[in-house]
Amino acid sequence: MGPDDDVTSGAAAVRSAAMTTPKSKTADSKPPVPKPGTPTFDSISEGDEAPPLEVGPLTRTMFVKYAGASGDFNPMHHDDTIATQVGNPSVFGHGMLTAGLLARLLKDWFGPEALRKFQMRFSKQVWPGDTLTCSGKVVAKREDGGERLVDVELAVTNQDGVEVLSGTATAALA
Repeated sequence: MGPDDDVTSGAAAVRSAAMTTPKSKTADSKPPVPKPGTPTFDSISEGDEAPPLEVGPLTRTMFVKYAGASGDFNPMHHDDTIATQVGNPSVFGHGMLTAGLLARLLKDWFGPEALRKFQMRFSKQVWPGDTLTCSGKVVAKREDGGERLVDVELAVTNQDGVEVLSGTATAALA
């Protein structure tokens, strides 16, 4: 992803993930149908890793685009004068922008309908010029409520290898 590519898909991914509710099995429900290239429950193993998603370098333009997509116009994310007056070296990225990029990793790996749970913990701010790498690793496979589930550990690191966000997710696979 280049410096001026659209980051609004991250906002959409977070909104989609936040609105995802567990799907209950009924007599008429069918297991998810995988798209080509999407792993299935039988094809994935504990320890398998998602193809990493690298985004950056981050720009102020990306922060402003995300502000427009999310409606979060806190000046800390776009106004250097205000950001520096309160002790920051510059503006910094929205935490949910970083979370949206991580949600994109999950969507790209498992498909948009697979996500059942997505939790995260913000640990560091992201700054203009940072390059972020999103990663995920399968830590468990299980069946629950008629669904075949994988549990995933997640991380976002910056170009220095510093973790800026960590999390977990559960996805249902065919």
